[in-house]
Amino acid sequence: MIEFPKDFLWGGAISANQSEGAYNVDGRGLSIQEFMSQGVSTTLDLEISSANLKLDGIDFYHRYQEDIALFAEMGFKVLRFSISWSRIFPKGNEKEANEKGLAFYERVIDECLRYGIEPLITLSHYETPYYLTTHFDGWRDRRLIKYFENYCRAVFDRFASKVKYWLTFNEINALWNFPLLGAGVQTTKDNLTKQDFYQIAHHELVANALAVKVAHEINSQIQVGNMVLGIYNYPMTPNPKDTLAKLEADKNLNYFLDVQVRGEYPKWILKQWTDEDVQLEITAEDLELLKHTVDFISFSYYMSRAVSATPEKYHSTSGNLTNVLKNPFLERTEWGWEIDPDGLRILLRTLYEKYQLPLFVVENGIGAIDEVINENDSKQINDQYRIDYLKNHLLAIKAAISDGVDVMGYTMWGCIDLVSASTAEMKKRYGFIYVDRNDDGTGSLERIRKKSFYWFKEIIQTNGDSLNN
Repeated sequence: MIEFPKDFLWGGAISANQSEGAYNVDGRGLSIQEFMSQGVSTTLDLEISSANLKLDGIDFYHRYQEDIALFAEMGFKVLRFSISWSRIFPKGNEKEANEKGLAFYERVIDECLRYGIEPLITLSHYETPYYLTTHFDGWRDRRLIKYFENYCRAVFDRFASKVKYWLTFNEINALWNFPLLGAGVQTTKDNLTKQDFYQIAHHELVANALAVKVAHEINSQIQVGNMVLGIYNYPMTPNPKDTLAKLEADKNLNYFLDVQVRGEYPKWILKQWTDEDVQLEITAEDLELLKHTVDFISFSYYMSRAVSATPEKYHSTSGNLTNVLKNPFLERTEWGWEIDPDGLRILLRTLYEKYQLPLFVVENGIGAIDEVINENDSKQINDQYRIDYLKNHLLAIKAAISDGVDVMGYTMWGCIDLVSASTAEMKKRYGFIYVDRNDDGTGSLERIRKKSFYWFKEIIQTNGDSLNN
């Protein structure tokens, strides 16, 4: 019987901007998230709104010890979290790092290690420093490569002996649809040319490679992965034109993966630039840097997508920062995200067969409205729907492993309730742990274990064997 590897990294994932709060504490500068009060947005708010739940998050900044203790109680082997760039360099381009920011993350890392939890740190999780956005238009400006290198060196120098696993840019391919969120670019999408998009992507790809280079120079044992928004594309029908449409849609992922894994721009990208009359500013040094490739591939997976050469014939829905055609074979979440565990297995197989690198599922989960029930003087949350969702996706991972795929681990997204990235609300909950905070900002911030908390604890204890029960 195929089992999960004995060193499989079970755990959960959070981000700084959705959980930490303390946005103006201990020298932290502002990020774009303080000016995105409604969640995903194409423009920044004119000023910081007190209605922005991310300002306080779930107060992980002051409650990290309590939260990590709960993760340890579940048996986490790994915790994925992000470092806020503006907590280390308040404007993003200073020469000297903010010591109080470094000290905070060192405390978090040490607390994880005390319980035997491996930190998995994302360097840039939709948190471009506000100053770099307003003064440089984010990653449109080549100078951000150097600023990002300085930031990486500061955190690698400080934590290289303690943190083995790192990720560069969260869901880097989200840039195509959301340049502000993905690359801190304030110029709206409609006012960016194809050349602009490719140049922005190039800057981030060079910065990604530079981060890999610096990490390996500081500690050869460090493993650096990329991170993409993973969606498997199905042709809507057997019509060959739909399959061609599917191949075009696959470029959303392949554009970044081909470069980050293979270390150069493939011929199909060069051909695309020629066809679209794109002439990028690429130096010889850039091309040498791109040869520093990632050690593993990580991705989020929430849903699949059906595509067609004639999309106007079908009904559409939205989910995970994208619009999709409704797949008649799939159910949907309360927020319209299609549920497709088999798609995860297919994506794992597809990526591994193409790139032959270890894979890490670093985001997966279901946003839902949870009800707290007071029973026998205790508060209980029966989130069987979350258990069912996660079980089916974990079984899909196990099936992929049986197919021969090398899967490093799984970190469930929003392992503790946090502020939704896409909608900036609390009622859309993902966690194993309930946080008493409401959309109007009220609540005690009390942590409550859900039914799924105990279920996932058993999954980890049995290394996935109890999935068969």
